[in-house]
Amino acid sequence: MEKRKARVLIADDEPHIRSLIRLIVTSLGAEVVAEAADGELALSMYKQFSPDMVLLDINMPKMDGISVLKQIMAINNRTLVVMLTSLNALEVVKECIDNGAWNYILKNTTAGELHKAISGTWGEYMEAIKAAEVE
Repeated sequence: MEKRKARVLIADDEPHIRSLIRLIVTSLGAEVVAEAADGELALSMYKQFSPDMVLLDINMPKMDGISVLKQIMAINNRTLVVMLTSLNALEVVKECIDNGAWNYILKNTTAGELHKAISGTWGEYMEAIKAAEVE
């Protein structure tokens, strides 16, 4: 049986950020199944495509990323959500992690650092899923 590609939703209101993330995600062998420029569309796309991983900006129009994160976790708390932001505020990081985000990536990091963070988080997530299946 052929291994299925990881399915990813990218949600960010900045087109150039979505483009960069799409390049990174596809270079890792995953498939971008949807992109959204605002929180409401991100949630709608999540419900439509049920992606394995969501790269989610915190500051977006119509609905902020933390609200979207909470709703995604209410639907499926095993979804891998990585928050993207330009804010480096400890209380925001804590709120994201407390609400189910696996990681938090600052948008002003280099493309190489973004690649490493996304790849590393995916690897940790897959190890956790495999460990949970063994239990």
